[in-house]
This record gives sequence, structure tokens and C-alpha cells, in this order.
Amino acid sequence: MARTGTGSDTWSSGERYEPYVGRWSRRVAERFVAWLDLPPGLRWLDVGCGTGALTEAVLLDAAPASVLGVDPSPGFLGHAAATVPDPRATFALGDARALPVADHSVDAVVSGLVLNFVPDPAAALAEFRRAARPGGTVAFYVWDYAGGMQMMRWFWDVAVELDPAAAAQHEGSRFALCRPDPLRDLAATAGLAGVDVTEIVVPTVFPDFDDYWTPFLSAQAPAPSYVASLDDGRRTALREALRDRLPTADDGTISLTARAWAVRGH
Repeated sequence: MARTGTGSDTWSSGERYEPYVGRWSRRVAERFVAWLDLPPGLRWLDVGCGTGALTEAVLLDAAPASVLGVDPSPGFLGHAAATVPDPRATFALGDARALPVADHSVDAVVSGLVLNFVPDPAAALAEFRRAARPGGTVAFYVWDYAGGMQMMRWFWDVAVELDPAAAAQHEGSRFALCRPDPLRDLAATAGLAGVDVTEIVVPTVFPDFDDYWTPFLSAQAPAPSYVASLDDGRRTALREALRDRLPTADDGTISLTARAWAVRGH
């Protein structure tokens, strides 16, 4: 799911996104589509489709008539088109605040792990409503950065302990929207009816420390961008502090969980 904003919030490479959070976002997408439980034959719009995780889940589990994935990143769109070769899916360059679709032209507007990165979330939801037919579904999910997205929570807690200045970049602090009450209020203020918020929790098991740490070297997204800003000594100190603190089993596996907050309305 591509993002725009500050340099640290820019995502452009699907190949680097997948080992970082793409592999976990796919699991959330599957459960999100199941939770929506919409009938077959609908026209779907996936806003901020990124690498195509949510689009693919809709195609596999919701029997749609069509899915249009919109994203501001050409790199992500190329990755999605290459990995989701289904004739019901099309992809287009676009912004969440100015969607390239006609009014009331789709039955369901969905978005995964995107809304907190949009500079004006309220404007994005207004666009979601514009695109959806009367009575259609508008739904989205975001990570629980402040608590339940454990791989990031562990990272930032250790980073801030070593470097208090890192608190300004901590996603749990920056994205205060990503909690149930603010999300519910945002959806209601946007005019959605029957707003419902639920948690989606998936396991994130890393076979060893390198599998956890290496994606943070991608220099893409807030936490990896912070790692890239460090000199060799500080980067090594952060790596070893994480190695010491993470809950590691005797066989080297690190078993964490990732929680997302999902919202739906009509």
C-alpha cells in the first residue's frame, strides 16, 4: 500500500515492501474481506492498493465483478499488475483525495494501511463516499502502531530508549488517528452510517533475528528511513539492543503479533 507525505513516509518499491510488512498485510487483508462478508458480483475500488494485497484478497474471497486498484506509486502499481494477473482487476495511478472514478460508480470502497499516511484523511473519506453508490460499503484498516503492531512497537521503544530524539518519528505517537475512538469519530464525521470498528490480529513469526532486522534496512517507510539516517555505530547499537530485547525462543524464532483496526460503514 503506497503512501505519500514526508520522505520517510514514501513507499515506492514493492520488492522492499513485501519482506517488511507486505507479508503480514496480506494476512490482515484476508481477514478484513471475510469480516466485510459482502455478496458476490460487486464493483470494488481499492484505494492505495500498493502491491495488490487487498485487491488479491477481494478477488480470491469476494467473487467481485471487478476491482480497480488506485495508488500514487508507479512502482507499486507495476508490482501489483505483475502479481495479480486477473482480468477482473485493473490498476490506475491516482490520489486518495482525488480518485479517478465517477460519482457513485462502485459498490464497495476499501483501503488497507493507507489512511494515516494521507495528509488529509477527512478529504480521503469524502472521496470514498463520493465514489460509492448510495448504500454502498466504505471500509478501511490501519495498523495499531501504538500497541498491537508489535514488530514496530518493539523497534521504536528500543530506538527511543537509545535516542530520545527518535520519539518524534515514533509511528505510535505520530499516528494518533490509529485508535478505535478517533477512527470511529472520523468515519462518523465523514457521514458514514452504521460505523463498526473491530480488531484484526495476525501472527508475525520470524524464523530468526535476521528475518526481523533485515527489512529495516530497506530505507523505505518511517522505521527503515530512521535506520538509514544512523551512522554505522548507532545502527549497530540499535540492532544489538533489539537482538537482546526481542522475545526469542530457544530455536531462534521470534513470535510476535500484528493488530490492525478495521472500520466499516455505509
